[in-house]
Amino acid sequence: MSSDNIDIRYVAKLARIELTDDEVERFGRQLGDLLEHAKTLHELDTAAVSATAQVVESRNVARADAVGRCLEHETVMQMAPQRQGAFFRVPRIISEDS
Repeated sequence: MSSDNIDIRYVAKLARIELTDDEVERFGRQLGDLLEHAKTLHELDTAAVSATAQVVESRNVARADAVGRCLEHETVMQMAPQRQGAFFRVPRIISEDS
């Protein structure tokens, strides 16, 4: 698939990104280059290559849990910009618009 088959402006609209004419042209070229690279990779003979789930060794880098002192609930609630009873009140982030 070439970038000529992809409507850059439509993809930008779906992503809610406003693009200039220069950006549409530049991103179209970049997408074309990316698709050409993917096509080249697709043509490689990988029959003798075993499947891997992870290319880089995976190891646990999480620290051990440590119990520590917590702030008192009322102290934290006094710092809240808005509260509703015993809870933080936060702005709505999901809109009905589509």
